Amino acid sequence: MNTISPPLSDTASVRSAGWFTRTEQWLDEKGKGAWIAAMVLGFIFFWPIGLALLFYMIWSKRLFSKSCNRPVNVSRGMNAMRSTGNAAFDSYKADTLRRLEEEQMNFEAFLERLREAKDKSEFDQFMDDRAAKSTDDASDA
Repeated sequence: MNTISPPLSDTASVRSAGWFTRTEQWLDEKGKGAWIAAMVLGFIFFWPIGLALLFYMIWSKRLFSKSCNRPVNVSRGMNAMRSTGNAAFDSYKADTLRRLEEEQMNFEAFLERLREAKDKSEFDQFMDDRAAKSTDDASDA
């Protein structure tokens, strides 16, 4: 069999972990399909187990993530700032990331101004309608 054994420290931590942690890690290695199969089998054999697995999968966001092998909230910024060892490329990457962040801030500021303009337009329309209604009420009376 062509498998790669984990380092000794990982093996020791897996052995010292409880059965729940070992089962969770095993299912994570197999992927989302294994989690769903375990949930279906839980419903077939004893429905509270299937329900518990469903709630756990929703709570841990395993049901909706693309992969069970990595956490859902993995930050791309951490990997983006890692050095590649090539100074020219690292400089280019840093400059490009800075430029993209600046463009993102400018776009968000533009959207905020757009929202404010829309809100002001809607408020002005409301005030005009209100003034027209009060003028109509005054002329009726």
